[in-house]
Amino acid sequence: MQIITSEKWNNHTAITEFILLGFGEAHEFQILLFLLFLVIYILTMTGNILIVILVVSDQHLRTPMYYFLGNLSFLEVCYSSTIVPKMLARFLTGDKSISAWGCFMQLFSFGCLASVECYLLSVMSFDRYVAICKPLHYATIMNGKVVLYLLVGCWLCAASISVLTVSMVSQLSFCGPKEIDHFFCDFSPLLQLSCSDISHIKLLPFIFGPIDILPPFILTITSYVCIITAILRISSTTGRQKAFAACSSHLIVVSIFYGTLTIVYILPNTSTLRELKKVFSVPYTVLTPMVNPLIYSLRNEEVKKCLKRILHRFICFNEIKRLNPLLLRRG
Repeated sequence: MQIITSEKWNNHTAITEFILLGFGEAHEFQILLFLLFLVIYILTMTGNILIVILVVSDQHLRTPMYYFLGNLSFLEVCYSSTIVPKMLARFLTGDKSISAWGCFMQLFSFGCLASVECYLLSVMSFDRYVAICKPLHYATIMNGKVVLYLLVGCWLCAASISVLTVSMVSQLSFCGPKEIDHFFCDFSPLLQLSCSDISHIKLLPFIFGPIDILPPFILTITSYVCIITAILRISSTTGRQKAFAACSSHLIVVSIFYGTLTIVYILPNTSTLRELKKVFSVPYTVLTPMVNPLIYSLRNEEVKKCLKRILHRFICFNEIKRLNPLLLRRG
């Protein structure tokens, strides 16, 4: 295999470009996969951008829960845009190359945003726990300062871990082959291409994986167990059904997200599990960003009312614009 570089790095010929193998050489499915992921990406962008606009523009949504939902939607826009556009370009053009620094930037962005989502989902579950189980203390516990600290803490913790991880990976020597057996620059497939000593870096998933995944997951599950226990005390059958429907859909999405993350990053990186890990990477990288606005936001009655108000204003504004020239002529 020819190596594309002339740069010397730690006495090795260093690779300045990687090849993302993606989903293999199934050329007959390239157009089908392109259309499938394009539809998913459009739905993801539309749903999440809509939630961000609603939260920013409507004063009825200026509450902690909607601040968290707005952050989640903003995160999903960035998260999906880190991976899917490059994937779509590969399906369309067949160009699977990505520069080394482009690969490191994708690794940083993806790692940071995935960690933020873990923390944010747990914070959102805690917010719902306080709202349902301690409603009289909600305003005191989840005040503006606490909400700000939680959001900043989510982003700072995730960014710190990602900076440390990527800075260590970027110091490695990559001297061929340059083919990454994945559809994006992920930690383990990238590490397999290094010709440096990676014994210390291989420990990072076992150190940061449990920090990023297990504590937020445990907090999330604990919060929902407490919420379900409180729901069981509701005397109204209709009220119980609505609450259970919301909680069950949240738990399904959370379970898929954390379950696939656990399979990919905590299970051993054996050759048997390599293809399986690639398949399990699709739900948390592509599908959950599309599903989250539907599960957490667009089914919410307050969000529906807000959307109707904005649509009504938009229709009225267009009607006034249409009638204004007619009124001027009559005048």
